[in-house]
Amino acid sequence: MKTQSVIGNIAKDLGLDLRTLSARKARADSEGTRKRYCDINLSTGDLITSERIDRENLCGKKPSCVLKVDLVLENPLELHRVSLHIQDVNDNSPKFKKDLIEMEINVTYDFGHVSDDYINVYSIDPKVELVLDNTLDREKRKELNLLLTALDGGSPQRSGTVVIHVTVLDANDNAPVFSQAVYKASLPENSPPDTIVINVSATDADEGVNGDVTYQFGHVSDDYVNLFSIDPKTGEIRVTGVIDFEELSTFEMRVQAKDVIYLQSLTEPIPENVSPGTEVGIINARDADIGQNAVQRYNLEKNEYFILAADNKAELVLENTLDREKQKELNLLLTALDGGSPQRSGTVVIHVTVLDANDNAPVFSQAVYKVSLPENSLPDTIVSNVSATDADEGVNGDVTYDFGHVSEDDVNVFSIDPKTGEIRVTGVIDFEEINSFEIIVEAKDGLGLTSYAKVMIDITDVNDNAPVIYLQSLTNPIPENVSPGTEVGIINVQDRDSENNGQQPVVGLNPQTHATQDISMH
Repeated sequence: MKTQSVIGNIAKDLGLDLRTLSARKARADSEGTRKRYCDINLSTGDLITSERIDRENLCGKKPSCVLKVDLVLENPLELHRVSLHIQDVNDNSPKFKKDLIEMEINVTYDFGHVSDDYINVYSIDPKVELVLDNTLDREKRKELNLLLTALDGGSPQRSGTVVIHVTVLDANDNAPVFSQAVYKASLPENSPPDTIVINVSATDADEGVNGDVTYQFGHVSDDYVNLFSIDPKTGEIRVTGVIDFEELSTFEMRVQAKDVIYLQSLTEPIPENVSPGTEVGIINARDADIGQNAVQRYNLEKNEYFILAADNKAELVLENTLDREKQKELNLLLTALDGGSPQRSGTVVIHVTVLDANDNAPVFSQAVYKVSLPENSLPDTIVSNVSATDADEGVNGDVTYDFGHVSEDDVNVFSIDPKTGEIRVTGVIDFEEINSFEIIVEAKDGLGLTSYAKVMIDITDVNDNAPVIYLQSLTNPIPENVSPGTEVGIINVQDRDSENNGQQPVVGLNPQTHATQDISMH
């Protein structure tokens, strides 16, 4: 409602005489706030709005909002309580906390196919959960920008938008590809050792460690191994033995190109919030022998977190919950044993990096902050600095500050810096209006875990109010034959300041001698 809008005729409803409203100093006071939301038209007896009533600021998200107004009349004192039920109107658009949301999505996430169009790669359910709707391919598209719109159910309908920037993370989903399927080379016999025979080359579309390629010979005879070598990094094949045309005039060898990740489920570090019992890796051990002489069982060195699913399977299973804040990395020793005689074994060190999960809420340095602040402190005066830390890392540990649910009066008086937690004065501090504030502050990490603390502000009085003298005459006019010592009037002195600031001596002035003298107050 606009200001000066009529709520109702309170004089008529209460049976008040319009002619006495002005003389009896009729007024309307709003309970629980310094604002005067309502006033009385003394001429008509109407209860009118004196300023805009904002239901959201007044009651937040409460289902019922009642503004209590006291109608006060003097001479004689008369008090009436009026309850105004504030109805909601659709005057606020949905608003996201951020203008831009950054997300990283692993290309290997599960999906349910719906559409080949990237515009429909995602779908939103009423809980505002982002669901992968179609397969991602980082090699085709590394980034996506999505526009999310929130609509309310009001009339007229209002909406708010936010841009979601999605970065597609790489996974080891591409095998190396040789530049040629067959390489042919000629080599003179008796070529000296270290002679370059040929250079094979393969590329991998993945990035980072997933795209690093190493080279080795496939299954070849020992005779070939003694004659040639291959550089695992460059693919360069060189002579290492004696080349004799009369012994063998041609060689045919298989060359393998591998990317460097061997642990199928450990191509990426393990999130700390993986549930115990989850299979996190499959390790492949190669043995040139077959049957009983091939790999028969595995042994994992005893550790706190991982076990093998079975002795004859190299399936790594999480046994106990990980906690990145306690241990960021683990080295596991896995041994593969064959069934031959003598028994042979091979080992590999599995290096596990524990990825952070948002499992820690911010923690304030204090549960309650107590400060004193003089009244009339200037705007931008620093009141206090609250501080919270988060044990998580990256965006999970980024802390921002805000007020909890506070009244509009408090918001108009104080502000808090969302990055530093610094609370400053923004409005007028008046001890005589309110002498203390209690504000709830919240600390929130990047993914929404929240904690709260209390800031208690005591306002100290300053001497900013002059005494006001009220004189009540007992006899008017004063007869000239009144005896000295006779009470002829009552002097009342009031000072809105507190304690010493409000204790004022009363001094009289002799009109003939102009000398002052103290007047005793009873």
